[in-house]
Amino acid sequence: VPDFALQYRIGQLYMISKHSHEQSDRGEGVEVVQNEPYEDPNHGNGQLTEKRVYLNSKLPSWARAVVPKIFYVTEKAWNYYPYTITEYTCSFLPKFSIHIETKYEDNKGSNDSIFDKEAKDLEREVCFIDIASDEIPERYYKESEDPKYFKSLKTGRGQLKEGWRDTHQPIMCSYKLVTVKFEVWGLQTRVEQFVHKVVRDILLIGHRQAFAWVDEWYGKYMTMDEVREFERATQEATNKKIGIFPPAISISNISMPSSTRSAPSSAPSTPLSTDAPEFLTVPKDRPRKKSAPETLTLPDLAK
Repeated sequence: VPDFALQYRIGQLYMISKHSHEQSDRGEGVEVVQNEPYEDPNHGNGQLTEKRVYLNSKLPSWARAVVPKIFYVTEKAWNYYPYTITEYTCSFLPKFSIHIETKYEDNKGSNDSIFDKEAKDLEREVCFIDIASDEIPERYYKESEDPKYFKSLKTGRGQLKEGWRDTHQPIMCSYKLVTVKFEVWGLQTRVEQFVHKVVRDILLIGHRQAFAWVDEWYGKYMTMDEVREFERATQEATNKKIGIFPPAISISNISMPSSTRSAPSSAPSTPLSTDAPEFLTVPKDRPRKKSAPETLTLPDLAK
């Protein structure tokens, strides 16, 4: 299958919608606020999505002690697949942010310079995630979603054994550049380390699900119009599930001319620059941390 990364675009959108719906319950979960076409002068046509992730009960006890009872994180995503930008902020914690750049390529993770504009002299941590062999929290484990045992009836892919990356085709890698910022004295290190751990678990679980759910979307939602309609229906159902009843969500693939649209004030500038935007600037004595290899909604976190 040529251009597997482009094929995975359908699976990614399907996985995000289904995962968000499964992880939502009354009063908690993912509310979709905005989902519409967006045009960027550098990246071209894409999709802008804004969500509110309500997760107070899913925070560890030490975090619940310092946040309001009604608490949510705002997620904004600019999807120019196979390149995406995702940003998480919280009005209650103005010094907290997560910035994630993603690139998808048809390879085994061999591109060491995929984010070629990043400052090479900054301290960083590279983390390789293997959807088949890496362990996930026991409470999220499902044998039906375990790539070691799952076998796709439609594609023949699956049952990924040790060394699968050297023998299986097609194959793709999701590269992630993750920056976490929390400049609060006494909590910075603990919070940043905790968030990096959460992001890693989210990425692992989400991509395992995308792989194991392939028979649900492969050959069924093969056009963007079809997958956008699935998104719309699932998002409305999810909003109702958590007890939010906004006006009907309108999702369109007709992009308006850039001259008639203005970028939202929060839209990040093209981050492929050696100099990070001001809101991503980390104190010089605390270089930014990065984890490598996506997800989309925060899972139920243990205390």
